Amino acid sequence: MESSNTDVIAYYTLSAYTIELADLNESFAKKLPRYPLLPATLLGRLAVDRTYQGQHLGELILIDALTKALLATAQVASLAVIAEALDEPAAKFYQKYGFQKFKQNPMKLYLPMKSVEELCQNSNI
Repeated sequence: MESSNTDVIAYYTLSAYTIELADLNESFAKKLPRYPLLPATLLGRLAVDRTYQGQHLGELILIDALTKALLATAQVASLAVIAEALDEPAAKFYQKYGFQKFKQNPMKLYLPMKSVEELCQNSNI
């Protein structure tokens, strides 16, 4: 009998989240409703096993996560995807895909859903 490998090599989570309007960059915030808390999608702990790093798996699962977040907005409102980087290299990874730093916390980043849509279109998804 043949056995298959069931090791987890990469993962992420998506969940509902709220962000404060005041924490967002002015150019993005001025287009939003004036509520103190706004709906977003939290991209939790995207990670790739060290053995598989450097093989573009992070990019692949990020695009998968963003695609799923975009599809979910048809059912549940979300104005952006939020990521909380564990360190500066992780923050730079997200910034490479257009994520912007929150004013108060540079390790917390956001990507407006309009940018998610454009990224998905450019990736032919």
